[in-house]
Amino acid sequence: MEDRDDRVVNGEFAEEDIDIERSLRPKRLSEYIGQKNVTDNLKVFIDAAMMRKESLDHVLFYGPPGLGKTTLAGIIASELGVDFRITSGPAIEKAGDLAAVLTNLNEGDVLFIDEIHRLHRTVEEMLYSAMEDFALDIIIGKGPSARTLRVDLNKFTLVGATTRAGSLAAPLRDRFGIISKFEMYTPEELVQIIRRSAKLLGVSIDEESMAELAKRSRGTPRIANRLLRRIRDIAQVRGNGDIDIDITRKSLKALRIDDLGLESLDRQILTTIITQFKGGPVGINAIASAVGEEKVTIEDAYEPYLIQSGLIFRTQKGRIASELAYRHLGLEALLDKGDDPGKDQMKMEI
Repeated sequence: MEDRDDRVVNGEFAEEDIDIERSLRPKRLSEYIGQKNVTDNLKVFIDAAMMRKESLDHVLFYGPPGLGKTTLAGIIASELGVDFRITSGPAIEKAGDLAAVLTNLNEGDVLFIDEIHRLHRTVEEMLYSAMEDFALDIIIGKGPSARTLRVDLNKFTLVGATTRAGSLAAPLRDRFGIISKFEMYTPEELVQIIRRSAKLLGVSIDEESMAELAKRSRGTPRIANRLLRRIRDIAQVRGNGDIDIDITRKSLKALRIDDLGLESLDRQILTTIITQFKGGPVGINAIASAVGEEKVTIEDAYEPYLIQSGLIFRTQKGRIASELAYRHLGLEALLDKGDDPGKDQMKMEI
């Protein structure tokens, strides 16, 4: 099976992103591009909390990776003028780890937990009282002699981020006072982000190239910034360092990213549904076996964009390739001219 860790159009965070993304991230709400509904509401809530001199209510962000959830969490801390602490669900393995993090928070601090849906059950249950009562109930000893010690915490704001809101336990989800969904970015918003990033990176890029990059970035700022960096490297080695439409298109072709932002496995998934399963419906397990990839990887990393782009429909009976998918792959000969795949099934979409 091919290694997918170096996917250019992967919205997940990669090691190469650490330093460069930190320098490109906006620090204030006024600098943040996109997610207007989320940021407009947050500004009101932040201003209200500061006027009352209270901690901001706990916040939950959910949506696909790479849309700016971590960035916006950091901006919340900046706007409030408090410290920002970052951890993740898988990193907090036991209750003691959570206790160590929470007891080191100062009054009003923002604690960001990425992939919060992956918290261990015992850790999650311990978090309930911390969020609601700003206290930890610690059990000391075992058996009949065991006793509970309550440790008071400084008031803090928990910002949780997840790509799977449905995987959160109801008691945890209910303790968030502010719940915001992140949407995919429009090409116009991505052009603004690319323009800002290019300026910070000291890269010269024309308008046509920015539009082309935006169109192929799958609605995701992280992918747009990553593509910009890759093309900057190619322009520096094979050109004069400036990015024009010619070098942009040649670079994207070399990276095997097509006009819709699809890479090789995206196209393989669509081709498999069309050629091996007659356009569907077909179950996700069958698709995963056919392309040699894990089911969860397809569901989390590939399928969301294919669905959003209208290339496949997800129904109760399985996945169905749309007419757009046939035409994009040049497989119109396999398309029943009298029927648009998925047309009747859209009512059953889940």
